[in-house]
Amino acid sequence: MTITICFDFGNTRLKAAVFEKNQLKEIVILENDHKETIEAVVEKFQPQFTILSSVVNHNEEVEQVLSERSNFHKLSHLTKLPFTTPVGKPETIGADRLALCAAAVYLFPNKNNLAIGLGTCITYNFINNQNQFLGGSISPGLEMRFKSMNQLTAKLPLVKMEWNFPLIGYDTKTNLLSGVAYGMAKEIDGIIDAYAEKYGNFNVQLTGGDTLHFAPLLKNQIFADPQLIFKGLYAISEYNR
Repeated sequence: MTITICFDFGNTRLKAAVFEKNQLKEIVILENDHKETIEAVVEKFQPQFTILSSVVNHNEEVEQVLSERSNFHKLSHLTKLPFTTPVGKPETIGADRLALCAAAVYLFPNKNNLAIGLGTCITYNFINNQNQFLGGSISPGLEMRFKSMNQLTAKLPLVKMEWNFPLIGYDTKTNLLSGVAYGMAKEIDGIIDAYAEKYGNFNVQLTGGDTLHFAPLLKNQIFADPQLIFKGLYAISEYNR
């Protein structure tokens, strides 16, 4: 059985997904990017193939371990992709965005797709029906919004997201929860509507750790998959074999 491990190093979390053939079998949360941590994952699952998507300055020994113990691929602007990137500076495209685009093209080839990633930032990534990644937009994510209101004001507290909140907040905490969650939902719906005016019918994919919480707040029809980035990484790994 062919094992592929897809590593996703984001600003908030380091994670890995284990695939057997094309089936996602397990998600592993990594405590850090130490050599010993990566070696333990590789030793446990014995992958034939590995791929790394990183948007942080990770430990260089990670790549060394993966190269020595598997057929390793580091996702970058030099990677062979199932779509083209006719933008001004393709080398500046984040690896996470490339993975989302790959997933959209894999699931809905030759269609207009808007892949939305909920992470430290929200990324909007548009791929047209010619499988061209045209770009999109980036805005603050959930935690960034909470932190900015706390750090840039004198008295607003830092709150953690809780999903049992009212539309009309009745104290400072619930006002912040309602403002951030509904504000993000209306932003996402508004951007989807703007793309719809320009392109007509297209598919919308939503992913990230808060996907299942946000999906019910949206009025637009979406394809919600919290593990979309891993499926994109797997598709890229297969495409480069």
